[in-house]
Amino acid sequence: MKQALTLAARGRGTTSPNPMVGAVVVAKGKRVGSGYHKQAGGPHAEVFALEQAKSKSRHATLYLTLEPCCHTEKRTPPCVPLIIQSGVRRVVVAMRDPNPQVAGRGLQQLKRAGIRVDVGCLKREAAELNEVYIHWVKTGQPFVILKAAMTLDGQIATATGESKWITGMQARAHVHQLRSQVDAIAVGVNTVFQDDPQLTARLSGQKEKTSSTRQPVRLIFDSTLRIPLDARVLKNIETSPTAIATTSQASHKKMEQLRSKWVEVLVVPQKAKRVSIRRCLQELGNMGITSLMVEGGSELNASFLREGLVNRVFLYMAPTLLGGQNSKGLVGGLSPKHLVQKIAVSNIRMQPLGDDVLISGDLNSKIQ
Repeated sequence: MKQALTLAARGRGTTSPNPMVGAVVVAKGKRVGSGYHKQAGGPHAEVFALEQAKSKSRHATLYLTLEPCCHTEKRTPPCVPLIIQSGVRRVVVAMRDPNPQVAGRGLQQLKRAGIRVDVGCLKREAAELNEVYIHWVKTGQPFVILKAAMTLDGQIATATGESKWITGMQARAHVHQLRSQVDAIAVGVNTVFQDDPQLTARLSGQKEKTSSTRQPVRLIFDSTLRIPLDARVLKNIETSPTAIATTSQASHKKMEQLRSKWVEVLVVPQKAKRVSIRRCLQELGNMGITSLMVEGGSELNASFLREGLVNRVFLYMAPTLLGGQNSKGLVGGLSPKHLVQKIAVSNIRMQPLGDDVLISGDLNSKIQ
C-alpha cells in the first residue's frame, strides 16, 4: 500500500477534480502491475495496473489507495467491472470514497462477485493525501490556502504598497510549485492595481513559458469591476484562464467587455456591498474547483479569515523587520478587542528556504 500511495502522489496537481489514486497488483509476493491516475479524463489507476499485470492478475491481490468507482456519470468507464473481469482474488483498499455516487457501493459490488475485500490499510495516510478532494466532496467548496510573503514583524508591504520582493528566490520558486498544484489563485482588485501580477505558475527552467505547466484559474475579487482592461491577468486566457467575482453593482457594459476577452464573470450575491466570500466558494465548488490559494492583499485575507473559510496558511517569512503603524500587515480590517477572538493555528510545520522560513499550519478542523 505504501507503494500505491507513492504512485498516487505523482498525480498531484493534475487529477482535479478527481482524487489521486494509486494501484499495485501483487501475485505470489511480487509486484506484477502498477499505475496511478495521471490526469482528469484519463484512465484510472486500476486500468494501468491491470493492463500491466495482464493474466498475472488472476488470483492476485490488488492494492488501491481509494475505493474503485462504480458509477457511469463521468468521462471514463467504471473500474469495478474491470477488476471483477481481471480475476483478482483479493482487493485491499486504503479508504472508502466519500463521493455519494460511490460511498461503499464499489466495495459491495466486489464482495457480491466473490472477491475478498479489506478496507483501512494506511487509511490515515490515504486521507491526508486526498484531503483537498475529501473537503470538496463533503462541503461542496474548495479547500482554501492563505499564502503570504512577510517580514518577521508580520508586514506584507510598505505604506506605499511596495512588496517586491520581501522573500528570496527559493521561497518564490516554492510558491510557483504550489501554484501548479492548486485549481485557482485569488487576489483582490487592489493587488491588481498595485502589482499587476500574472498569477501564473512559472516553474524552474521554464522562464516565462507557462504552456507546459497546468495553470490555475486566476480569480479576481472585484465588487464593482474596477479592473483595468489591460491588466496582465486578462491576457493569455487560452492557457491561463481568468475569472472575476463581482456583484450586481458592477457595470453591465464592463461585464460584456470582459466576457468578450473570454473572461469568466461571476455575479455573486453581496455581503456588506462586497462579494460574499462564502457564496463565491459555493459557486467555485460547483465549477469543479477543489482548491483555492488566496494571495491577498490584507483586506481579502481578512475577509476569508473573518468568515472562517481558511483551511491552511503558508507564511513565507523573511529575516527582516519593516516596522511602522502604516505598513501593510498580513490581515487587514479592524483588530479584535479581546485575545479570546484570536485565530488558532495548529499542526505547525517549519521549512527553511534559503534565508527565509516557510511556516505552515491548519486553521479549521479537518472534516472527518
